[in-house]
Amino acid sequence: MSTTPVIDVQRLNVSYGDFHAVKDLSLQIRKGELYALLGTNGAGKTSALETVEGHRTATSGVVRVFGQSPRDRAAVRPRMGIMLQESGFSPDLTVRETVRLIGRLSQRVDHVDRVLGMVDLTRKSGTLVAQLSGGEKRRLDFATAAYGAPELIFLDEPTTGLDIQSRDGLWDVIDRLREDGSTVVLTTHYLEEAQQRADRIGLMHQGTLRREGTVAELTRSLPAVISFSLPAASAPALPLPAEPGDGGTVRIETLDLQRDLHILLRWAQEHTVELRGLEAGPTRLDDVFRTIGTE
Repeated sequence: MSTTPVIDVQRLNVSYGDFHAVKDLSLQIRKGELYALLGTNGAGKTSALETVEGHRTATSGVVRVFGQSPRDRAAVRPRMGIMLQESGFSPDLTVRETVRLIGRLSQRVDHVDRVLGMVDLTRKSGTLVAQLSGGEKRRLDFATAAYGAPELIFLDEPTTGLDIQSRDGLWDVIDRLREDGSTVVLTTHYLEEAQQRADRIGLMHQGTLRREGTVAELTRSLPAVISFSLPAASAPALPLPAEPGDGGTVRIETLDLQRDLHILLRWAQEHTVELRGLEAGPTRLDDVFRTIGTE
């Protein structure tokens, strides 16, 4: 993976009158990376991405895509594919006409039949956009973004409204695009997708980038949790610091899950104590996500 940034943002600010939507945002996204930009509602991620995509002018700061201003559409747009939350396609065009039109407007080169087959819309090629289901429209959105296998692809909530099979199929295509060198910028409310697939994640809140890193780096900052219930009869003192949990459970927070779980299980065996409903797991991305709203 190249260390040369495809996207370079330095101290970006976006304001609407007195409202400061994005505040001193700086980030770099490297070639071949899948970067997930996540945030609470109103966090500023949409304003930030619209500026990077060239749809909005920065109030201040510097934004470069492929070393160029994203407002230089002739230089940047043919190398970029964008999947918005809502496409705004003409309802009177067919699926085939829509894909061909977006390809021409973006100046990317591809075969319409190949792209339709990629998203399982071949049978719908002659269908009007107005007659598509919600899931089919999302697959059409993705098809127009992936047309021509662009070097940089923005995916805004790409799997919303898709069934499991369509979702898996879309991610298979994204994986193939990445194997060919495409860089992907993702926004999603499905945190498990970001946790499973992103190389790095940026978490925004109230216009600022609060945290950034790999999943391991982000989750390492919070303790994992071990929870269980003890029998009614009194038991020897626990070998680790604990506190009451919900429903009469015992809760142990740990920054070394494997070690402390081993200590607890050995203690239970030595004292013949049943740890009822034992649950233990690493910190998840949604745990980190919740903390940024309270900082």
